[in-house]
Amino acid sequence: MSKLGSFIWSIADQLRGPYRPNQYGTVILPLTILRRLDCILEPDRETVRELAAKFDNPNRLKIEVKKATGRTFYNTSNFSFANLLADADGLADNLTDYIDRFSPDVDVFEYFDFKKEILALEKAELLREVVKSFGAVDLHPEVVSNADMGDAFEYIIRKFNEAANETSGDHYTPRDAIRLLVDLLFAEKDSDLTEEGIIRTLYDPTAGTGGMLSLAEEHLLEQNPKAKLTLYGQEYNPQSYAICKSDLIAKGNDPSHIAFGNTLTDPAFKDKKFDFSMSNPPYGVDWKQYAKAVKDERDQAGPYGRFAPGLPATSDGQMLFLLHLAHRMREPENGGGRVGIVMNGSPLFNGAAGSGPSEIRRHLLENDLVEAIVALPTNMFFNTGIATYVWILDNTKRPERQGKVQLIDGSSFWTKMRKNLGAKGREISDANRAEVLKLYAAFEDADPDYSKVLRNEEFGYWTITVERPLLDESGEVARDRKGNPKPDAKKRDTENVPFTYASAGRAASASERVETNTVIDGDSVVQTYFDTEVKPHVEDAWIDHAKTKVGYEIPFTRHFYKYVPPRPLAEIDADLEKQVAKILDLLREVEG
Repeated sequence: MSKLGSFIWSIADQLRGPYRPNQYGTVILPLTILRRLDCILEPDRETVRELAAKFDNPNRLKIEVKKATGRTFYNTSNFSFANLLADADGLADNLTDYIDRFSPDVDVFEYFDFKKEILALEKAELLREVVKSFGAVDLHPEVVSNADMGDAFEYIIRKFNEAANETSGDHYTPRDAIRLLVDLLFAEKDSDLTEEGIIRTLYDPTAGTGGMLSLAEEHLLEQNPKAKLTLYGQEYNPQSYAICKSDLIAKGNDPSHIAFGNTLTDPAFKDKKFDFSMSNPPYGVDWKQYAKAVKDERDQAGPYGRFAPGLPATSDGQMLFLLHLAHRMREPENGGGRVGIVMNGSPLFNGAAGSGPSEIRRHLLENDLVEAIVALPTNMFFNTGIATYVWILDNTKRPERQGKVQLIDGSSFWTKMRKNLGAKGREISDANRAEVLKLYAAFEDADPDYSKVLRNEEFGYWTITVERPLLDESGEVARDRKGNPKPDAKKRDTENVPFTYASAGRAASASERVETNTVIDGDSVVQTYFDTEVKPHVEDAWIDHAKTKVGYEIPFTRHFYKYVPPRPLAEIDADLEKQVAKILDLLREVEG
């Protein structure tokens, strides 16, 4: 639990009555942000006011403030928490003036509709006490670190959503999960990141409250204090956007790099590619309302558009974000890009051959973009206990990783929490994280119980259609005009033939898989499978090659399945006898 978050939330007791618990956040969150910015601005407030008197143009003023203070934002009001309470009758107007006089980039209070809350607090005669309470909290970064501030925001949001009976997982990812994701994302580039004066970009299209961006920046600065990581993000939830932007502004990041809006329909930074990208998109979210815009973009953008490889079912949009991030990777000739994204299990296997999800996997694997997939422990997130996976994409893999995917089962590397937080009862400790990273680094020499390295083609297969002849009324085979047997739709069946089908004696190469969903050179593999697995059992069957489709799936669980033999029958019988005896004893007590 965040002590700071708990203290700030305790201020909500003053709101009890006029406000319901599920409304507390509309007051507490913007005031926490305002007080944080207020503490940062305080040392140079007079300097900024003097500059504001000289320069009317906001752009010029921003430049001059940056020169004088090093900050990318400012406030020109004569009010602050230091003097707001001096004018009791004008408190509401003065507080409104204060938030109105931030530099134009600081639009965060608009997304809370905070002016409305100021009037509501005044009407309820609560404004003075609430402002006084926040004024007593010192939130300057030298007193409250960025990490502690992030923990406080997480705590406040979780409490707010518990009161509103909503899902906190829509807003942020647990920090222990983020730290593992960040370590994996930077793992292959750690040596590069220690170079003096390096500049890299990091992007999160589902930024939430900015936890991923902040922890990634902390990771880099710990290794190289002189490095510069330019952060970019987009978020469509107004409150999360406001928190994210204000948090990054407070750390000195450019406010114009955090955009509000829907990444799927109105992506920001359209012409920019990134060194690193990371995301935890919402799982199982319906995107029907955006379907027309997404499909129109796919059709207009052509074969090089972000959604060109395929579209998932409209019931689950997380693979759209996967495609979006793959599309935003910096080109290999410019140094390449890496992506880390957290998703549930369905993108691994959902969709048959030829479907949108299968085609997305095909695009990623045939272009050798998937470097590793790591299974996280269950019960890791605040609002769900489902299994989740970290996908790492890289378009400049090291030679030994090229053409291969590493699967890591990290589901058993967790530590039980002393107290559950919603559905979260487990966390990834530093030691747990080190175990996963050790497996990743060892690559093919890793423990086979927890790490598997597979060739890309091992995830591919052909779905073939097996036909059997239609019989006429006399029991004879019905034939078409050319004398070919007509297929019986009722007896039609399909079979999945792995690219690496063992009886072929070799793996099908990428050149044997063509883009037209038909099989050319791969016919020999398919025919061998048919002759071995089908023909001996159904002599009159044949393959309709025109219906053959290419598919890809990543059966993660199957690769780590461990057979557990059933208990001996004698042991099971003995247990049953004990239970029967207990039941009989209970019945005798009732009858007696």
